[in-house]
Amino acid sequence: MTYHAARRGLGGIGAASVAISLAAISYLAAPVPAAAQSSEPITIGLAMSVTGPLAPNGKQALAGAKIWVDETNAKGGLLGRQIKLVTYDDQSNPANVPGIYTKLLDVDKVDLVVSGYATNMVAPAVPVVMQKGKTFVTLFALDANSEFHYPKYFSMLPTGQDTKASFTEGFFQVAVQQSPKPTTVAIASEDAEFARNACEGARENAKRFNVNIIYDKTFPPGTTDFSPVVRALQASNAELVVVCSYPLSSVGIVQSANELSFTPKMLGGAMVGLQATVFKDRLKSKLNGIVNYETWVPSPKLMAKAADFFKVYQERAKAEGVDPLGYYLGGWGYAYFQVLGDAIKGANSINDDKLADYLRSHEFHTIMADVKFGKNGEWTTSGMLQVQYHGITDAANLETWRGMDYQTVLTPADQKTGDLVYPYEKAKAAK
Repeated sequence: MTYHAARRGLGGIGAASVAISLAAISYLAAPVPAAAQSSEPITIGLAMSVTGPLAPNGKQALAGAKIWVDETNAKGGLLGRQIKLVTYDDQSNPANVPGIYTKLLDVDKVDLVVSGYATNMVAPAVPVVMQKGKTFVTLFALDANSEFHYPKYFSMLPTGQDTKASFTEGFFQVAVQQSPKPTTVAIASEDAEFARNACEGARENAKRFNVNIIYDKTFPPGTTDFSPVVRALQASNAELVVVCSYPLSSVGIVQSANELSFTPKMLGGAMVGLQATVFKDRLKSKLNGIVNYETWVPSPKLMAKAADFFKVYQERAKAEGVDPLGYYLGGWGYAYFQVLGDAIKGANSINDDKLADYLRSHEFHTIMADVKFGKNGEWTTSGMLQVQYHGITDAANLETWRGMDYQTVLTPADQKTGDLVYPYEKAKAAK
């Protein structure tokens, strides 16, 4: 369908007419007997990136959400009603998002909304959701509520209260433990919402850990040749290099760094995309030595609560053409619906005010982590990880990525599985 929707302004956000051509997907699992449910399902609307550069992660999240719907409906639904998803492909384009949420709320008249995946897609939805007074559980949006302070916003991203700094805190923490201690850092940021936020946090961490920033530049989204970016970083001669980027840029920078034999003491930080199986498979040994954030890994400790989900997900993934492991977003796609579902049950309502009150005042136990929301709807405590890739050969395959042999958790201390291989050049050589 093709439709025109006004991009609603709020708090200084301008209005623009947005034309969107999209296909809607309604998803409802097999119903339970009529006696056990209302005739009308609870409808939950969302945009999700199932095409474009964010699709490898967005499709994982949507697959995880559908598993939650199936399991919930098989148990009789919620409040005696089945659950129905109404989804649209945002095509990894932030300009499409306001129109989608306007349509979901004004035309489709869904009962509830949740976000799609990623900061750049979540931020444009917030003004629309605020105008309608809807509770908004979001997925992997970095500090998207910092300007709005919307009280019905709840973030499923384990940053804790120090949101922007959380992505690179572990990077600096392990760096300054090395001898001799590195004292200089170069920062390269994609000029987009997530990367700007993450690199703002990197600057805070540099100051906190007494590391001097000697290079700090952005590059435009859509960049395809990263050799000038890498050459500029190389020319800075910084010991540490922090990159804040989205998937295609992350891949491009890793490839260029390898082609140009760029070997600072440490490289990585907040590079989205390297967590996805499709990009690991593309890069293989080029990943060696990179130190980067993670939100979850299949360590025995973390897998204990999630094993049953991943068995279901990975079996479905074979037929659905999604990430075959689902470790980065599949489990979180399930978990953010777990939180919403538990709030509906706990509040015994789908009223947005009652749901928001319940979300603010309770802890939630999901397959990925235990969650309690604090200021601005962010987690009260951080669950961010920092990992290093190592020992990867170009023969790496799905079985390599299934386990932990190729990656070490460096921080936090309670999840640590090993020590940093330092400097970067040494880690690259260890295959």
